[in-house]
Amino acid sequence: MAKLTTTMLFAWLMVAATAMAHEHGSVSVGAGGKGAATRARPALAVSATIDSKNQLWVAQVANQKVLVSHSADNGQHFSTPVAVNTQPENIGAEGENRPKIVVTRDGTLHLTWTRLLPRPYTGEIRYARSVDGGKTFSAPITLNDDKRLTSHRFDALASDGGDKLAVVWLDGRDRDAAQEKGGKFAGVSIYAARSDDNGISFQANRKLTEHTCECCRTALTWTADGPVAMWRNLYGSNTRDFALAPLGAGKVQRLADDDWDIDACPHHGGWIATGGDNTLHAVWYTNGKNRQGLFYRRIAGDEMSAPMAFGSPRAQAGHATVAAEGKLVLIAWREFDGTSYGALTLQSKDGGLSWGEPRPVATTDDAADYPLPLIHDGRMEIVWNTSREGIHVIGLD
Repeated sequence: MAKLTTTMLFAWLMVAATAMAHEHGSVSVGAGGKGAATRARPALAVSATIDSKNQLWVAQVANQKVLVSHSADNGQHFSTPVAVNTQPENIGAEGENRPKIVVTRDGTLHLTWTRLLPRPYTGEIRYARSVDGGKTFSAPITLNDDKRLTSHRFDALASDGGDKLAVVWLDGRDRDAAQEKGGKFAGVSIYAARSDDNGISFQANRKLTEHTCECCRTALTWTADGPVAMWRNLYGSNTRDFALAPLGAGKVQRLADDDWDIDACPHHGGWIATGGDNTLHAVWYTNGKNRQGLFYRRIAGDEMSAPMAFGSPRAQAGHATVAAEGKLVLIAWREFDGTSYGALTLQSKDGGLSWGEPRPVATTDDAADYPLPLIHDGRMEIVWNTSREGIHVIGLD
């Protein structure tokens, strides 16, 4: 298969987007439901993962197509991107929205994304997979099974590495049902779909909880006890603090008592990862009465560490993500100094008990996605997509 350098990959995506614009028309219908001509270019929001062969896989959206490519040399060269969905879809791929990708041990690729629908704030959760190393993909299916034209958005995907998959998302079906009966319903709900056969089939949707924030991304990780979700929950009338819960019968646990009382959606979700000894590592943003900025918390069984602040509030530090493997924990986030965007990291080598100093790893003078941390076989790196430099992989010591 032809190989592309990082810069060539970005250029190829530009050409592909332009070609598809000629074929399908460069029109985007956003969450607000209004069609508008757009300049054909790939969205900056990407997802990345590493497979059992140490290959890096990247999912990106270019003009209504989810495109997947891989690199065997730490991002120096990428394979020619392959379209997951052959029919164009209006895909959420900016800010809190992005396609998700995982690769199971047998090499099967799994993708989820949110297809935005014409009515404001509506969508569907889509899924497809590849069993031939990303050469071809199954026809996409819709995972939400309620058949309602309502909000199904901000999906998260996780796998146990074998045959088990889980997907969670924000879902408006309970809110709509309550309103149809003349009742009130604060926020939306969290729903999930499970597969125990490597994505061949999915079980019926299951509700995890009700009354959550409407448009902050969800997060999902797999533990020894199964998948655990993290989301911004509603407490009282408008207090929007983070919570987590296993997808089984476990109860909802409040992650932080930040006391952020706001009658609006922050558009600022959190992230969670599983490390050694089944320890959870969570990062989030808040502007509450009790604390403001980015924070990290370590969850080991029933014990939680005190929230640890990181990042510079003066530089608009936000949208943190975290990766973990054994005792290694890597946090990444983005800052803006008024001129340039920066990607910064924090590292822990003892499972989050202690941390090194914040480390700037890259800057750009143009638009930029949020940096994504990856750890595999002890190798730590950051995947960052910027408008000027394209997708680039930054290895860390």
